[in-house]
Amino acid sequence: MTSRHIAVVGGGPGGLYVARLIKRAKPEWRVTVYEHNAAADTFGFGVGLTETTLRALAAADPESAETIQAAGHRGGRMDMLVGDAFRMAGSGADIAIGRATLLGLLRAHAEDAGVRIVMRHAELTDVDADVVVAADGVRSRIRDKLGVELAAEVRVDDVRYLWCGARFALPAATFTAATTDYGTFVAHSYPYDDEHSTFLIETDEATWRAAGFDREVATGESDEESLDFLSAAFAQVLGGSRLLGNATRWQQFATVRAGRWSHGNVVLLGDAAHTAHYSIGSGTKLALEDAIALADAVTGIPDLAEAFAEYERRRRPRVERLQAIAERSQQWWKDFPRRIGLPAAVLVTSFMTRSGNVSVEQFASSRPEAVIAAAVGLGIDVTPADAADPERLAAAVLGAPLPAAGTSALPRRLVETADRVGWCAENGVSVALFHLPLTVTAQVALEAIKELVADGADGAWLTGPDTPAAVHARLGLAERVRLELAVPVGIDLPRALRSVAVGAVLSGRTDLVHLT
Repeated sequence: MTSRHIAVVGGGPGGLYVARLIKRAKPEWRVTVYEHNAAADTFGFGVGLTETTLRALAAADPESAETIQAAGHRGGRMDMLVGDAFRMAGSGADIAIGRATLLGLLRAHAEDAGVRIVMRHAELTDVDADVVVAADGVRSRIRDKLGVELAAEVRVDDVRYLWCGARFALPAATFTAATTDYGTFVAHSYPYDDEHSTFLIETDEATWRAAGFDREVATGESDEESLDFLSAAFAQVLGGSRLLGNATRWQQFATVRAGRWSHGNVVLLGDAAHTAHYSIGSGTKLALEDAIALADAVTGIPDLAEAFAEYERRRRPRVERLQAIAERSQQWWKDFPRRIGLPAAVLVTSFMTRSGNVSVEQFASSRPEAVIAAAVGLGIDVTPADAADPERLAAAVLGAPLPAAGTSALPRRLVETADRVGWCAENGVSVALFHLPLTVTAQVALEAIKELVADGADGAWLTGPDTPAAVHARLGLAERVRLELAVPVGIDLPRALRSVAVGAVLSGRTDLVHLT
């Protein structure tokens, strides 16, 4: 086939970008973007793009990348405003940009390349073309229509969140919490131009219902009552400004996974194929990086089935890795209210190492002051020389005593003997051994450990399988035991994960470690 008609369904960042890239590579092809909304109906506020994504954009299309970079707001400091504020300098390599600004730039670049854009296209599931790119978002009607063929799965979280903004630029990316009469609300916020900031605010369902937010809001309108309430709750961060809405309503995050990304002449892109939790700022990033790989494959490989297979082969491993990271970050934020009493530096260390994407040694090499402060907050002596050397850091952290555990201090955090219970007993602490199989939920395990503590145990020691999923489940449970029951907790980890053990102690996930 010498000429093709490419129909892109969905005029978001990924759809517009893939259309431009295909048209630039194959000017003789007909490329059309079909968008359900009008051009002026742009929802949301700021989005983030990482340094890695910006490099990929520059390599794929220098012209559009230059305009995106120029319109972006450079990242900088990060503030954790919980209890004692902790401020940390950033690299400045990432950017944030208004979603409306980004869409306007990508739409203009697509049209300059010769792409036809059809706005307010009512029916998006029956487009006739040689290739149909389903870039119609997390609620993709095309994916749902082919749900069986694509083996698609959508899992909805029970946390409620809303995406809003404010008419002033925060001095830094800011994470903070507001404790109200109904429960705790957590805000992720950052500036995206010189006059505006994005606020993404979340809470658990019980708090959401207790506050009376479980009510109907007219379609297309913002939940002004919630915005008023949250403006008051976060007044200190807002500095007198009010939160702004743009069809802003409470939502539940949906994790999308598709067993296959294509069927026949239809191929999925971006949120239609996969989602990763907003706490790692990945939605726009993934869509744009998908667009680069799909455009390369479709314009470089004549056979469609082979092109789609190459696109998926190239992208799926990266996407699944990011989804795994995002899932751990998502759980960390769900548990955030339990950590409010931690020292700020411990909280920051926990935040930076929450998903396993950044090791504590990497964090220490770039922000030694944060790791040293976290150690001080836990009563551990770590020097600048220790923070600069992974071996010294491990020795300092795992060799440090655990004060005031039970009736006497434990001499070190690393337990070398397999008889963890006996080792603790020799030092005057009674811990209950608890094996956590993957079939047991954290809540069920926590209730069982509560009973053991009520029966006289000073703390708990957690064992279980050594698969990545089992290790992360064990770490999560250890932290809940430590924070909710206020007793010392130990954990078995594979010896190969000594770095994880150091990070787990410094971030307050566990008190003691045995390396198996």
